[in-house]
Amino acid sequence: MKKLFKNQWSNIIFIVIILAMIIPQTRKPIQIVVNKIFAFSPSATDEEDRKELETYNWALEKASGKRVDFAESKGKVIIVNYWATWCPPCIAEMPSFQELYTDYKDEVEFYFISGEDHETTNNFLKRKGYRFSSYRMLSEDPKPLDGYTLPSTYVIDKNGTIVVDKKGAADWNSQNFRNLLNQLLAE
Repeated sequence: MKKLFKNQWSNIIFIVIILAMIIPQTRKPIQIVVNKIFAFSPSATDEEDRKELETYNWALEKASGKRVDFAESKGKVIIVNYWATWCPPCIAEMPSFQELYTDYKDEVEFYFISGEDHETTNNFLKRKGYRFSSYRMLSEDPKPLDGYTLPSTYVIDKNGTIVVDKKGAADWNSQNFRNLLNQLLAE
């Protein structure tokens, strides 16, 4: 019996993992952990593949109901992140964004865009201890920004060039990304 159990140990672990993924209450936390493990530092888009913002004309709304004009960020380094509270990869990258935001909030414009209502996003941010604001779109996002894939993150330099176009979770607090951000701020 002991030998049988020893030989079947890997099968038992596999079955337990599959069962955990089937149960909705355990699936999301497992997906978040897996996304954190595989979230790597984002890299800059090759210069010949970089796109320019077509316009800065974009109306957003903060949770307070205050209307925000994206055009006020023109000439600054900007990070735009499309996310949702129900999205495991989005949740997985939030701690790295919080650390980055804490250190760069006075130098970089951060826009965390969600299609969810403000009550949902605010409750999530408060419960998790995140101190950045979430925004809702009041008008269509400027091309080529696209929030259909979650998470999607864009880093835009002072001239309106999209330097990073990342789909999926990433470690935004990595030293490599900080070096890139510092370089953009120095330009």
